[in-house]
Amino acid sequence: MRPTLLALVLLAACQSQGQAPATAPAAPRAPRQTDVTAQDYQLPALPHARVVLEDAYGARHAVDAEVASTREARTRGLMWRTSLADGAGMLFIFPQEEPLNFWMKNTLIPLDMIFLAADRTIVGLVERAVPQTLTPRGPDTDAMYVLEVPAGWVARVGLRRGLRARIDGINGLQGQP
Repeated sequence: MRPTLLALVLLAACQSQGQAPATAPAAPRAPRQTDVTAQDYQLPALPHARVVLEDAYGARHAVDAEVASTREARTRGLMWRTSLADGAGMLFIFPQEEPLNFWMKNTLIPLDMIFLAADRTIVGLVERAVPQTLTPRGPDTDAMYVLEVPAGWVARVGLRRGLRARIDGINGLQGQP
């Protein structure tokens, strides 16, 4: 019987090794990042829209765009992205037409910006905006939508002021103040 009792004591001792004391403090949780411009901020998934732009020759060019319609999403924009595929972009929706200027803070890739009026006419173009700058960029007229696409896209497809765009997939989505 003594060997059995000794085996039970040794087994109990082995099982208790490696266990944390019952009073060990829990690991502290990382605070939730609330600065939308911070690299580790987690923006909720954005809806998508299809923006179809007509060039000077009548050809149509489609862009699959994430839609930024809230102040938080518009502020974050394409910050911290390291690439943007051809045919992809981000559509910014504002509550009404107003003077709009965009910057490139924390934006790592060069972009083209297409400014659209409420009737979806192109009212301004900014080509090859330099990354990581605070220079305001925008047209000399009011706009309600801005489409950001990879740098060089505007010239490659032949866009100019006065041409039109169609936006599919934003029914019920409005720009929030």
